[in-house]
Amino acid sequence: MSMAAVETQLPGDRISKRNFEKLARFIYDYSGIKMPPTKLTMLEGRLRRRLRATNHSTFDDYCDFLFHHDGLAQETIYLIDVVTTNKTDFFREAKHFDYLQSAALPAIASSGVRTIRTWSSACSTGAEPYTMAMVLAEFTEGRNDVSYSVLATDLSTDVLQTARRGIYPEDLIAPVPRDLQRKYVLTAKQPDRREVRITPKLRSRIGFARMNLMDEKYSIGEPMHVIFCRNVLIYFDKQTQAGVLNRLCDCLAKGGYMFIGHSESITGFDLPLKQVSNTVFQRI
Repeated sequence: MSMAAVETQLPGDRISKRNFEKLARFIYDYSGIKMPPTKLTMLEGRLRRRLRATNHSTFDDYCDFLFHHDGLAQETIYLIDVVTTNKTDFFREAKHFDYLQSAALPAIASSGVRTIRTWSSACSTGAEPYTMAMVLAEFTEGRNDVSYSVLATDLSTDVLQTARRGIYPEDLIAPVPRDLQRKYVLTAKQPDRREVRITPKLRSRIGFARMNLMDEKYSIGEPMHVIFCRNVLIYFDKQTQAGVLNRLCDCLAKGGYMFIGHSESITGFDLPLKQVSNTVFQRI
């Protein structure tokens, strides 16, 4: 059966090649996320709720609204929210947090830094910055010479809303050591809810904000001592990776540390970084 026949029989159930190319180009230009033809079915599935939300019965109507009736002005944030992938776990790639605790934080503190500034630059639903905050809270506990701050940013407003609440399914915190669970995680009063919440004290140490890594400059204030940018570079092509990495380096204090995902690499990029551990780099 031809594509034309499918579209005739099932109006609104398929995105035309022309509209897919328009959507893919816009998504790439705005967010740097590649949307190859193999993602067509995924994109259709995720956009169906936007059709319902905007009262459009077909993908053609929705795309006409976006590209010919100024719909992007009001729809861009929601469109990007549904296409971003947000997988996250507490203490994901645990060796990073081992290195942060045993090597990076002691080195930063010994250099005379009074407030260790850290940034989770693709924070998703919050597991990464809350894990960072737990490690930092443990490191600074009982010390008068050093404090910490955590900035957590993401492109998706949906995941930021979840992150700010700090409420998660009970099984998601399984990787958190028991002693840290007792200190930083609250269980629901109704056991059947099977939910937990990060303690108010820890939540208060994290500033959440929306940020697009495709922006020409990252407005984060003073340079960071630690930047986590993990498992997001894999969604970008080499040119976009180079731009993001260079801008991140501009935000990293000399001697500061950058963590990328275990499946990612900076090989081939001219960056002011030296490798100090597996997928951990220091600003030189």
